[in-house]
Amino acid sequence: MIYLDSAATTLQKPASVRKASAYAIDHLSSPGRGGYPTAAQAEEVAFSCREAAGELFHIPPERVVFTSNATHGLNIAIKSVVRPGDTVLISGYEHNAVTRPLNAIPNVKCRIVSAPLFEPELVLCKMRMQLELGVSAVVCTHVSNVFGFILPIEEIASLCREFEVPLIVDASQSAGTLPIDCNRWGASFVAMPGHKGLYGPQGTGLLLCGASVVPQTLLEGGTGSLSKSAEMPDFLPDRLEAGTHNIPGIAGLLEGIRFVSHKKTERILKHERGLGLEAAQGLSRMIGVRVFASEYFYCQSGVLSFQVYGMDCQEVAQWIAQQGIAVRAGLHCAPLAHQTAGTLEEGTVRMSVSAFNNKKEILYFLNKMQLLLHQRRKKRSEFKNNM
Repeated sequence: MIYLDSAATTLQKPASVRKASAYAIDHLSSPGRGGYPTAAQAEEVAFSCREAAGELFHIPPERVVFTSNATHGLNIAIKSVVRPGDTVLISGYEHNAVTRPLNAIPNVKCRIVSAPLFEPELVLCKMRMQLELGVSAVVCTHVSNVFGFILPIEEIASLCREFEVPLIVDASQSAGTLPIDCNRWGASFVAMPGHKGLYGPQGTGLLLCGASVVPQTLLEGGTGSLSKSAEMPDFLPDRLEAGTHNIPGIAGLLEGIRFVSHKKTERILKHERGLGLEAAQGLSRMIGVRVFASEYFYCQSGVLSFQVYGMDCQEVAQWIAQQGIAVRAGLHCAPLAHQTAGTLEEGTVRMSVSAFNNKKEILYFLNKMQLLLHQRRKKRSEFKNNM
């Protein structure tokens, strides 16, 4: 199978990730829950993962909190910053992992910066206009999971500092591919999954916590520290890590982060952009295909959406799957992004690459798309001849 759905989960992992997770299942117990060797080794692995993440994202390791995914982290972040009745500014490309937690807080008003696709300057202009009207917080994705549109998050962070407004960043599609500098951004929180661009196992994630906000607990329970207290510890990471850690997942995530750190985000982005551009140019030459791409992929990651005129997106994706290629179709849990781009009714077919894809796979995908279009034209011709 050719796997082109890494925006959902990177299926192909470094061999070291699988080995580390398997070793942890057989040899590691719970970190912070004992002084014997298997617990001590688990603690060492957990701290090494925090250190590796801290180095990659420019944040102290004690402010790296383990979560089960980005959605988990975003819920903690949003419910720590946003209060009932607040006005929150969001981009027009947010995932349900942002919009649903905001909707769950009573009387929160969301102002949406609905700028056209691949217009980062307009995003900034509209963002400034809204900040001048006054908001309580900004929640913004770094990269659209539907279209791969890279939002100008560094400039947005600068605006938030200028207006003294807390910023929460959804780095689900950027962590491991784009540089993330928590120290320079000054964001209150940056949430990310472990199972996408960091090449860790499913069920892992990180919440990077700035120093400006005291995080509110989403779960309470045992932490292995301050056990006499009826309340959760007031220090990180213990405050946000109730219960037993997913140490096999954390061990695998550590190796995924090491893989990214060794390969370098700049090289990974260049590789993914090259494959995305190859696919976009190939699809654009096909009659009957609408492609959502920026010129030369200048503000786009390795995520590409397209439509085939006259065909349901699910039908297209199912046909492609029968050719041994995995893509995703529909709304991709981001109806707001589709509303902004004008694709809410139809959705899109999305292909997304990782460091493990290659040009040969993209050419095979384009070949199969050509075959699909050829078969459709042939069927239409036969139908007309039989009328």
